[in-house]
Amino acid sequence: MPVYDYLCDSCGPFEEIRPMAECDSPCGCPECGASSPRALLTAPRLSCMAVGQRAAFAVNERSANAPRTLDQYKAAHGPGCGCCSPKAKARPVARGKGGAKSFPSARPWMISH
Repeated sequence: MPVYDYLCDSCGPFEEIRPMAECDSPCGCPECGASSPRALLTAPRLSCMAVGQRAAFAVNERSANAPRTLDQYKAAHGPGCGCCSPKAKARPVARGKGGAKSFPSARPWMISH
């Protein structure tokens, strides 16, 4: 997500990480809570954060408005989906010496991790 600059009348400039969809809307000042307009003090830039943190922000942003209901989740996957179908069968697994897994019905040249 990009980092934008905002200018509070009483506290001065501050930066905030916001979604691009909310770039032009005012932001609450972290000090006094007053609604502050966006200021063009520097060019908007992408924040440099770790991949895990970026993924967590993305998940939070998706679920911030309204989480999906069970019906919406099932509609996205459809009937007979392998990940959520009750009829999905587990693949047979063979374990070798040392705990290495192999799938006899799958490609025999593939090595599982």
